[in-house]
Order: sequence, then structure tokens, then C-alpha cells
Amino acid sequence: MPTEHERMAESARQGPVSCAVLTVSDTRTIETDAGGAMIVRLLAQASHTVADRALVPDEPGQIEPKLQDWLANPSIQAVLVTGGTGIARRDTTIEVVRRLLTAELEGYGELFRTLSFAQVGAAAMLSRAVGGLVVRDADAGGETFLFAMPGSVNAVETAMSRLILPQLAHLVWERRR
Repeated sequence: MPTEHERMAESARQGPVSCAVLTVSDTRTIETDAGGAMIVRLLAQASHTVADRALVPDEPGQIEPKLQDWLANPSIQAVLVTGGTGIARRDTTIEVVRRLLTAELEGYGELFRTLSFAQVGAAAMLSRAVGGLVVRDADAGGETFLFAMPGSVNAVETAMSRLILPQLAHLVWERRR
């Protein structure tokens, strides 16, 4: 049940949230990227738009420039990243995303792991979902929400359906008011 504050945010909503979707993977292609495709589908079902979508290998030198491009685009209000969030040596997404955040929303990662624990048990502690806000001056892109989630389809569905989509328009509204 939405709170009065959430109802106010929904009524003040200025149309769909414009998003970019990045998949970080050494093995997938856009054609085989089920997690990224799910993000795109769920955004469309929620009446949001996808301004761009890309896939890069798990290399900080490729992840960060793509994120920086999108963060510099004032028409992109949220960037959603999937993959590269585990604890393998090649998993570097979280380190890149954390460097870019101005204000981390710690509750996103905490809630994601809580929801994951109900699904996968103690293996949820291996998940490093992180998200928050990147604030820049208006000439450098303005304000953009940035969320990273694991690459599995189940993790994407959990993060998007249970956490990100229910609050995305509200988050954007909060920064505009």
C-alpha cells in the first residue's frame, strides 16, 4: 500500500523515467543477455524508457567510460547495471560503481541480500548489489540514479520488481522537488 508521500510522488510524476542498461559480462552477447533483456522488458512494462543499452567485458577500463558517458547525459535519469558483482577476481562492477556514487542508498543492497536470502540461503552473502545517486553540476549531466545488480535472471527480477521499479519514479521526483 503506497504511503501518502508515495502517492504525492506518483501524482507529480513527469512521465517515464529515462534509463540506460549496462550488462557487464565476459561471456554474454546482447543476443544472449537474458538479464539485460529482462531489465528492458520490466522497464517497458512499468512505462519507463530505455535511452541506451550496452554490453561491456568485466574490465574497469571499459565499464567506467560507458557509465561516465551516460552519467554526463542529462536526459538519462537512471543507469541500471547487471553483472560483474560477485567475488571472482574478474568481478569489478561494484568497485567502479562505488567510486562514482555521491550518495549510496545502503538500504538497496541490504534489502536485496535479505530478499536473496529467502531464495538462496546463505549464498546471498556473496551478492554485492549497490546503488545510489550520482550528483554532478547541470553541465556535467546533473543527477542520475545508479544501481548495480547481479547478472542472474532471478537476481535481476528480484532487484527490479521488488526494489528498483517500485521506487524509481519516487526517487526521481524526490530529487526534482
